Amino acid sequence: MEVFINGRFLTQRLTGVQRFANEIIKRLDQQTNIKFTILVPADFQEKSYFKNIKIKKIGNLNGQKWEQIDLLLYVRNKPLINFCNTGPILKRNQIVVLHDTAVYSSPQGFSLLFKVWYKIMFFFFKQFTKKILTISQFSKNELIKHLNINPKKLELISEGKEHFESIKEDQTILEKFNLAKGKYILAVSSMHPNKNFIALVDAMKYLKNEDFEIVIAGGTNLKVFNSVKIENENIKQLGYVTDEELKALYINAGCFVFPSIYEGFGLPPLEAMSTGCPVIVSNFGPMPEVSGEAAIYFDPKSPDELAEKIIYVMNNDQVKKELKIKGLEQAKKFSWQTSADQLLKYTKSLKG
Repeated sequence: MEVFINGRFLTQRLTGVQRFANEIIKRLDQQTNIKFTILVPADFQEKSYFKNIKIKKIGNLNGQKWEQIDLLLYVRNKPLINFCNTGPILKRNQIVVLHDTAVYSSPQGFSLLFKVWYKIMFFFFKQFTKKILTISQFSKNELIKHLNINPKKLELISEGKEHFESIKEDQTILEKFNLAKGKYILAVSSMHPNKNFIALVDAMKYLKNEDFEIVIAGGTNLKVFNSVKIENENIKQLGYVTDEELKALYINAGCFVFPSIYEGFGLPPLEAMSTGCPVIVSNFGPMPEVSGEAAIYFDPKSPDELAEKIIYVMNNDQVKKELKIKGLEQAKKFSWQTSADQLLKYTKSLKG
């Protein structure tokens, strides 16, 4: 059986959904039962990605036009997998992974054009696509709620944390930004309003007498997200960091805070737990699914409660130790290999 993969994500910057695709394909690359071929647009820059899975350039277009025209015409009736929320809207014999329904549930952070196009795509996927996968029970419930998708068409696929295990941390980032080990609170993600970093700014009003600072790592795509500006002398915005630098930030942080008000899964808390970093997370959405009993929870709309939880963790070595142990155990429950195995099972529903 030959299955094609929508490789448009390989032309994009590595963020959550692109990492999801990369890590699963790495595991698919190790199996021989199904032949996978990744199709990419003409602007793809040649690199060495996978050992067995071939990458093939097709068409003359790029971006969404390539996806809707070149990709659709090339694959025709053959099986196709789309990992990153998008795909040819008129194709039936395909799997599409929809990571969340933020354009419905929390639309304020997106441009009008982005929202309209994604709602059009989701509507067509609901009508035509053979199988839709999503990354948490919360996200599955949201898809049913907003799109009235037949639950039989929806399946769950996990996320994992092994991508961090092989990374060697780059400790030089501490000196670069003058960060003291154990003396900073780390937050990681884009500056999308859903990430709710304003809660950290508001929490600082209750942390004036504490001897630690807040560090935010991550960038933003201003073409998609409505900009969120954070200005506070006790908050350091590092911008984009490498995986090696990020791992060092997790390892050396006093704790990790994830104040998000909307997620499909929430990979950063899982990454943090896998490094032994104590985790404080929002009690919204899929966070309890991901973090289980290995995190301290707070109401993301209550900055005073967030400040209280931060003080509780940062000033209590025993709590930090317990959260580290629980976090490492919780992280073991999630694996990219499990994700790949799930995908292989669902792929059998496609027509070869």
